[in-house]
Amino acid sequence: MKFFVTGVGGQLGHDVMNELIKRGHEGVGSDIQEQYSGVEDGSEVTKAPYLSLDITDKEAVKRVIESVKPDAVIHCAAWTAVDMAEDDDKVAKVRAINAGGTQNIADVCKKLDCKMTYISTDYVFDGQGTTPWTPDCKDYKPLNVYGQSKLDGELAVSSTLDNYFIVRIAWVFGVNGKNFIKTMLNVAKTHDTLKVVNDQIGTPTYTFDLARLLVDMIETDKYGYYHATNEGGYISWYDFAKEIFRQAVELGRDEYSEQNVQVSPVTTKEYGVSKAARPFNSRLDKKKLIDNGFKPLPSWQDAVGRYLKDIEF
Repeated sequence: MKFFVTGVGGQLGHDVMNELIKRGHEGVGSDIQEQYSGVEDGSEVTKAPYLSLDITDKEAVKRVIESVKPDAVIHCAAWTAVDMAEDDDKVAKVRAINAGGTQNIADVCKKLDCKMTYISTDYVFDGQGTTPWTPDCKDYKPLNVYGQSKLDGELAVSSTLDNYFIVRIAWVFGVNGKNFIKTMLNVAKTHDTLKVVNDQIGTPTYTFDLARLLVDMIETDKYGYYHATNEGGYISWYDFAKEIFRQAVELGRDEYSEQNVQVSPVTTKEYGVSKAARPFNSRLDKKKLIDNGFKPLPSWQDAVGRYLKDIEF
C-alpha cells in the first residue's frame, strides 16, 4: 500500500513512517518545514520521500495529496502545546490546524476514496469520575481549547468519511520530540526534589509501539473509534516519574536514585501553574482492540525500559 503521513517531524509520525517502510509499504512523509526536521537517527523516515505541507492551506493539501495518490492517509500532525493553546492570540491558529487542517485532509481522502487515520486524545472528554472512557462514548465535554479543537477534528473526519479510524491516545512519549520522560530526566539533573501530580490518572503511550498498532489497523477495514495506550494498568504522573527514575538507576544511572532525587506527590491544585485545565480521569478502555482482533501494546513499564535504552540522557 501507499501511504501519506502527516507530522513526520514529530514523535508519532516519525515512528509510523519507519513502521510502514519496515513492512514493505510505500510511505511519503510531510510536515510544515521545508525538509524533514526530526531527529537524525539514520532511520528510514530520514531517507524517505518528503513533501512540505501546511495543512491549513486547503488548496495545497488538495494538490499535494492528489499528487501522491495514496491508498491511505495517517494524520499525525497537530498543535499539541496544550497550555499555549489557551493564549488569545493562538486560539484561531490551533483551530485552523487541528480542526480546519483535518477537514482539508478528510475532504481530499473523500475525493480519492482513500482510508484515513486520525490521531485524537482523551481531552475530548471532561476527565471526571473514575470510569474508563469507551471509544464509542459520545459524552464529549472538552475542558480546554486543545481538547475542543481535537474534537472538532474528530467530527470533521466522521462527518466526511466512511472509511476512517479515529484513535485516541494519552500521555505520549517517543524518541523524536519533547515528552514527560525527557522532562523528568532533565529536571532531575538540576533539582534534587521534584513535585509531581498524583491525582491525574491514565496510562502512557510509546509511539514506537503505537505505530505498529496503527499500521495493523489500517491494513484492515475494521473502521471506527478506538483507544490505544500501552498496557500495564492505570497510574498517576507521580507513579510514572517514580518508575522512570527506578529504571534509570537499573541502567546504572545512580544520580536518579532516591538518595539523589526525591519525588513528592502533590495534587493538581497544589501544583498549580498550568493555563489549561487538565483531565483527572484519562483512563481509556481498550477492550475494543481485542474484540476486533488487534494485538494490544506491551506494558508501559516494558516500554519505558526500551525507550531509556534508545535515548541519550
